[in-house]
Amino acid sequence: MWCREMEWLLCVSDSIVELVPSIQQFPGGGTYEVMATRPRSDLYMNLPALKKLDAMLLSMLDGFCETEFWYVDRGIILAEADNHDAYPLSASSGRPSIRQEEKWWLPCPKVPPNGLSEDARKRLQQCRDCTNQILKAAMAINSSVLAEMEIPTAYLETLPKNGKACLGDIIYRYITAEQFSPECLLDCLDLSSEHHTLEIANRIEAAVHVWKQKDWKKQPKHLKAKRSTWGGKVKGLVADTEKNQFLAIRAETLLHSLRLRFPGLPQTALDMNKIQYNKDVGQSILESYSRVMESLAFNIMARIDDVLYVDDAVKRCAAAESMALFSRGGLGGLPIQKRMSPSPFSIQHSPFASPFATPTFCSSTPLTGSPGRTPPSRNKMSSKGQSELKQEKPIPADFEKMWSYTGNLSARKVSGDAPERD
Repeated sequence: MWCREMEWLLCVSDSIVELVPSIQQFPGGGTYEVMATRPRSDLYMNLPALKKLDAMLLSMLDGFCETEFWYVDRGIILAEADNHDAYPLSASSGRPSIRQEEKWWLPCPKVPPNGLSEDARKRLQQCRDCTNQILKAAMAINSSVLAEMEIPTAYLETLPKNGKACLGDIIYRYITAEQFSPECLLDCLDLSSEHHTLEIANRIEAAVHVWKQKDWKKQPKHLKAKRSTWGGKVKGLVADTEKNQFLAIRAETLLHSLRLRFPGLPQTALDMNKIQYNKDVGQSILESYSRVMESLAFNIMARIDDVLYVDDAVKRCAAAESMALFSRGGLGGLPIQKRMSPSPFSIQHSPFASPFATPTFCSSTPLTGSPGRTPPSRNKMSSKGQSELKQEKPIPADFEKMWSYTGNLSARKVSGDAPERD
């Protein structure tokens, strides 16, 4: 269905052509120059590349038919957790990632108890690396198509009258200063959330076009004033024009640095206006096609990351359990007092714990009073006499009664006064 619908959509691009000169020959000899048609240059370069990326993603999805992992609905896992009074996710699924917690409607990946095999994990990592390259290529095509689109008049009409109103006092003061560093300016701004970062990008982009529009409007006035005899007015116009160009270049540099720092930034207000008011069918095809490829590649990478995350969690849990059992039964020679239940968390060592310590966040109740886990206090090590006295622990009263009772029994057996059993 996808291939059929894409064929319907892209068939329109066959009619978007441009005329180029070409030389043809007469049947009887001689040549003549005619205008031949060929696909437009942007479609000629980008459309075959997008078709290739589409075919690569489809072949990659077809390769996930027989896998070692599977998916379970989140409601089933929560129901199982309620029945067992345990953590919502079992040991074969691990703790949910941040993306899974945000997108709660997605199913949870599950892996075998011992995790994925080396071949399966290597194949997943190769698919992720290939998908990452496809994502970068789709993003590059989408950015180039958006840059070639005309700026709509509706966007220019909504811009403020000056750049200071777009940027605000702080950013405007930094941009107009003598010493300008885009990285230092970005470090001073609040970029903690995607919403704040996108708002700053919209402000900077609006200021760039405000200064460019002022420069474009003053060009005819500058040429007209240059023919007049008012030397002071000409100098003032030249200074204003150079200042607008200078500030626009600085704002573009700042916006470029911001995009490099946040490559996954969503589309700005200008990009959405270009998509909305665009009238070029060829550019619309390229932009929408590249955006869909970008979204599909990102979702495939996110699903692979979820599976790898669960696999890492399961393998860490299995390693933690094996080390805990080995430290209790193999090294110390002590019997295992309580069976360890699977823990979805990793081992966290304390400074005084052995390298084969019990997982800190294990779901079972930790054993208390194990030797060598807590540091000796300074009061106990203050004097040698106090430590020797504290080594001789007093015998509790229950133990004294027990020993006295067994002593009486032994004495009665020796003397023959012990009562006979019926």
